[in-house]
Amino acid sequence: MTDCQLYLISPLDVSGTFPDRLARALDAGEVAAFQFRVKDIDEHKAAKLAEPLQAICAARDVAFIVNDSISLAKRLGADGVHLGQSDGEVADARARLGRDAQIGVTCHNSRHLAMEAGEAGADYVAFGAFFPSSTKDTEHRAEPELLTWWQELMEIPCVAIGGITPENCAPLVAAGADFLAVSGAVWNGDEAATIKAFHKAIAGA
Repeated sequence: MTDCQLYLISPLDVSGTFPDRLARALDAGEVAAFQFRVKDIDEHKAAKLAEPLQAICAARDVAFIVNDSISLAKRLGADGVHLGQSDGEVADARARLGRDAQIGVTCHNSRHLAMEAGEAGADYVAFGAFFPSSTKDTEHRAEPELLTWWQELMEIPCVAIGGITPENCAPLVAAGADFLAVSGAVWNGDEAATIKAFHKAIAGA
C-alpha cells in the first residue's frame, strides 16, 4: 500500500468551461492539491480566473497552490505557493504568507537545490522532469533513484513532475514519490477517466 497522492496542475488556459472540468476531475478520485499555473497575464485577471477554481477546491478540501507568484497567493489567501528557482525565496514567502502556507520549490534534478530548499524551510520539493512533457519544455531530466535518495535522507515530502501518465508512473511511486504532479495527461483527454486510471496505477505500484 502506498501513500502516494495526486498533485494536479492546471493547464495554461483555465477560462471557459475549465471550472467544470476541474470539478469533474476532483470528483473522480482523491487529489491532494491543485496548482493554479497561468502565464503572461496580469495579477488582477489571474485573480479573477482563480477565484472559481479556488472555491471548487475549497469545497472538496483540496489545497489550492499558486504557481510562481507570492503576491497572487497572498491576494487570494491561497493555501500555498510553488516557487521556481527564479521566483523568490522561501523565507520571503513564509514571511508574507504565514507559517501555515504550503511552500514548494522546483529542484529539477539537483540534490543540492533540494537540500537548500529543505534547509530554507520548504514544505515540499519537486523533482523532474522524469519523462518528456507536453506541458513545458524540459531541460532537466531526473531519475527515480533521486526520489529514493531523498526519502532515505529527509522527512520533507517530494513531488515527481514531468510527463507523468498512468502508464509510466509506477516506477516513481515505487521509488518513493509522495506526490505525482500531473497536468497534460489529465487535461489532454477525459479528466475523470484519467484521474481514476492514476489511482488504479498508484494502488498497483
